[in-house]
Amino acid sequence: MHTIHRILKLTPIAALCAAALPAVATNGYFPHGYGLKAKGMGGAATALAQDSLGGATNPASMVWAGTRLDVGIDVFMPKRDAERAGSAIPTLNGKVTSDSTRFYVPEFGYNRMMSDQWSLGVSVYGNGGMNTNYPQGNFNCGGGAANMHCGAGRLGVDISQLIVAPTVAYKLNAQHSVGVSLLLGYQQFRAQGLQAFDNAPGFPPFTGAPGSVTNNGYDSATGLGLRLGYMGRLSDTVTVGAAYAPKMNMGRFDKYKGLFADAGDFDIPSHYSFGIAFTPTPAVTLALEVGRINYSDAASVSNPSSNQAPMGSANGPGFGWKDIDLFKLGLAWRMSDSLTLRAGYAKGDNPITSADVSFNVLAPGVMQDHYTAGFTWALDAASEITASFMVAPRKTVTGPSLFNSPAIIPPGGLGGNETIGMKQTAIGLAWGRKF
Repeated sequence: MHTIHRILKLTPIAALCAAALPAVATNGYFPHGYGLKAKGMGGAATALAQDSLGGATNPASMVWAGTRLDVGIDVFMPKRDAERAGSAIPTLNGKVTSDSTRFYVPEFGYNRMMSDQWSLGVSVYGNGGMNTNYPQGNFNCGGGAANMHCGAGRLGVDISQLIVAPTVAYKLNAQHSVGVSLLLGYQQFRAQGLQAFDNAPGFPPFTGAPGSVTNNGYDSATGLGLRLGYMGRLSDTVTVGAAYAPKMNMGRFDKYKGLFADAGDFDIPSHYSFGIAFTPTPAVTLALEVGRINYSDAASVSNPSSNQAPMGSANGPGFGWKDIDLFKLGLAWRMSDSLTLRAGYAKGDNPITSADVSFNVLAPGVMQDHYTAGFTWALDAASEITASFMVAPRKTVTGPSLFNSPAIIPPGGLGGNETIGMKQTAIGLAWGRKF
């Protein structure tokens, strides 16, 4: 794992991306798509070969993309809030809004055709993340001013993931290709304001590793994974694709081994997608994609927050996220040799249930619907500019507060519900060059 860390530090583009690691939370904490062309089409990319970001979607597409370079940035603008109402103690009620509302998500890809049959490339992208940064607010938990979770100061977490994906793709024949990407993963994490869960006086002994729950600055971890892909051009008008990435084993966050289940483990879950692209005329392409993210692969994410075990233990409480299914639909219209317009829609299940709202104040990944648009303008025969726009309407989840639990506030809790909410917009710009 230390070798991976050194490789990422020595790779200039990876170092640049690591310095501005994104915090993206659309399909849980995965983005709705990779590459700005795909993002303009609702994220649908498994059956398309539009750029050199295939290592993030379908490695088999790279051998159809040609020799090219792509560099872009997406400005991601989420608005998150959390509210508690109905508690028997009025000072536990209140609402806070996260102060972090703008994130810059870089992307980079390069692909080189080594022959007509195979290609080598690399895709560098932010896999996803989640970030909250709530002010302390006007809460009082009986011992003076506190944040919403009865800790001191600001409340929130910041986790982000960077993937560098060297990719090889090979044409089996004139219609079919396969590809594989080696995924070199780097992630970092920080928590603040969770002192009440660090076996604080007056609270139950939540964690089995006191001192490793909150306010320990950033910790980082690395890991290795694979993505496998297939693409088939069944006819002049129909292309299909499939991609699969098994669970990516990451190193532990040792500074937060008392917070995340299994001593700070935070693996990247397995995920897969199937796509079909239909091109009835040379000017129009319709892409449809379905997929799944198996959050149950990562105990720290999927364990219910109600688990009766110490935080940090193998069966310790987590965020309670469910596996989710994804649906993406995209349309591209080539208006002229210079201009292509795009539009799309993406829908994902909400991984968060009402039973786990309190923990997910930290990570309100509740989004479901995403509406997108974009365009590519050819500057000349070799260079192009691509832009994309995404809006995701506000989504909320409401459930009983953790303060309802007699284990927290005896003898019978204090009542009250909590609501977490988020809405999002994003706008991106990329430059591509064919060689």
